[in-house]
Amino acid sequence: MKIIEANTDLKQLNALALAYMGDSVLDMYVRYYLIAKGNVRPHRLHVEATKYVSAKSQAYIMGRLIEEEFLTEAEMAVFKRGRNAKSGSIPKNTDLNTYRYSTGFEAMLGYHYFQGEHERLDEIIKKAVEVVEER
Repeated sequence: MKIIEANTDLKQLNALALAYMGDSVLDMYVRYYLIAKGNVRPHRLHVEATKYVSAKSQAYIMGRLIEEEFLTEAEMAVFKRGRNAKSGSIPKNTDLNTYRYSTGFEAMLGYHYFQGEHERLDEIIKKAVEVVEER
């Protein structure tokens, strides 16, 4: 799903750029998942999607992935790059640690997307959905 080939070394991409892409990737997966389950009413889709894509949920998911040692060393390195990246502002509805963990999670998803590692991306997001649903 790429219109052009990247003209930059994707491994060196800014962590916030990875997170920007990862946010969109997660949103697309969650929307597909909810619609495939039969949720088609727009307001209901939005309410349900928030359970998966909010900073609080993403931070919780990331905490569980770390706790269960689900991630590789390379994934943890990308997460840490995203977590430690300095952004200009923090949303007012979340605290700094939650925001940083969610940014790290999104950076990791963006990294997999840019690398074309779609099978691993599927595994991580499937696990994320499980974590949210058992919560």
